[in-house]
Amino acid sequence: MAIKSFQGPRRDQQNTIDTDEISVKDHMTTNLITFKPTQSVEEVIDSLIKNKISGGPVINEDNELIGIISEGDCIKQISESRYYNMPLSDSSVEKHMITNVETIDGNMNIFDAANKFLESKRRRFPIVENGKLIGQISQKDILKAALKLKGHAWK
Repeated sequence: MAIKSFQGPRRDQQNTIDTDEISVKDHMTTNLITFKPTQSVEEVIDSLIKNKISGGPVINEDNELIGIISEGDCIKQISESRYYNMPLSDSSVEKHMITNVETIDGNMNIFDAANKFLESKRRRFPIVENGKLIGQISQKDILKAALKLKGHAWK
């Protein structure tokens, strides 16, 4: 007696999606909470808690990306301010932000972006176009995009 497949007959895959058409730009967040280099770390902490985010881009007056500040950067500052007995309010974002920021091209395929997240261990990537910050893609945005595509077959 032969073993039968329980998958059933294969249907024509009508719900196929060309993965080249699924770009980061289509799923990025454009309404960003950004920070200025002159803001205090205390203001950043308040904003991170109030908005339930883990970090954000730092931009100059021309909307150009100059860094990223995260919860980890703020925690490091809290620890250092306690150690050196310095007030937290005297510390500015530009002293504690990360300036070597890795970005993603907005035209990148969403699945390639997911792979980039896995390789880099980052939680978010800013998207810059013509030198200006236009959005940000997070790991959560990738997950939301995958849920929207649920039920479709990927080529």
